[in-house]
Amino acid sequence: MKDAMHQVTVNFADGVSRSFSVAGEASILDAAIEAEIPLLYQCRSGGCSSCIAQLAEGEARTRPGASSSLLASEYAAGQRLLCLCQAQSDCTFTLPYGSEVGSSVAREVHAFIDSIERIAVNVVRLTLELADDDWLEFRPGQFVQIEVPGYGVLRSYSPSSTLADLPRLQLLVRLLPGGAMSSYLEEKAQVEDVLTLRGPYGAFFLREEHKRAPHIFVAGGTGLAPILSMIDTLRQCGGKKPPMLLSFGCATPEVLFGLDDIELRQQWLPTLEARICVDREPTEGLHHGSPVSALREGDVVSPDTVAYLCGPQPMINAATARLIELGVAAENIFSEQFVASH
Repeated sequence: MKDAMHQVTVNFADGVSRSFSVAGEASILDAAIEAEIPLLYQCRSGGCSSCIAQLAEGEARTRPGASSSLLASEYAAGQRLLCLCQAQSDCTFTLPYGSEVGSSVAREVHAFIDSIERIAVNVVRLTLELADDDWLEFRPGQFVQIEVPGYGVLRSYSPSSTLADLPRLQLLVRLLPGGAMSSYLEEKAQVEDVLTLRGPYGAFFLREEHKRAPHIFVAGGTGLAPILSMIDTLRQCGGKKPPMLLSFGCATPEVLFGLDDIELRQQWLPTLEARICVDREPTEGLHHGSPVSALREGDVVSPDTVAYLCGPQPMINAATARLIELGVAAENIFSEQFVASH
């Protein structure tokens, strides 16, 4: 029946459960928002995967005709995007985050450009300072959207800085020929320009419940940004620091960046090991190959090891398979596809 009501239960990672009613053809996410359930979401159109959940009981399908970013294999394994999902019966979902996470409501803020620093031939470090009376809570790994002045488009970036650095935010921007943000930064941007930001968004963030476990970070290109935020957040936590491995790579030595930042963190964190990788033309001290090929037997010594991956989708797929092969539990691998914004 079109108007049949179903009971949907969501189980958060911290043990909290919430239930709400959904009409047969309504979006589960829309019903959850109306019931003030703190779910993560962003685009509400199936493109970003922020609202992903695992179907544990019952039946729920993607709305007929909807375009989803889920792979057929992920759908078959029970993963659903709640923004496109319709309940076919009473059903239960498990969520990969705690109940407090979705309570960080996205907001619009303004920030001044503090500095624009070219740190590689194709990467800029953009430092912003939030305007007075504006504040932005985010978890390390989440991203913000920036309205590019004069272009009428939004671009998404994960801060490489942490909450402790606020009101300053640092972003790593890859410069792309003809890109909106690239053109703005190279041709028009000035210190003290005001930018409009929205966020935070995203289900990729440091999991507090795993902070004492060994960590493996795999980053490609500007996917390094959220990883630096995670490493710094772990450094700022009290108590003993977990073993950490960072495998970071770019195509060639000339486009590598952030090496001084990584070396400084190794000085601060004796438990951090870094492997710097290039696909071509390796020089002394660099691993010849991808950040995935740098992962080796012996890197995973604990069944509690947690991994965070950020970069192009092929790298994420390869890293996920390799880490599982080395002994990391699939549910302890978190990833964000980092598509360079034009």
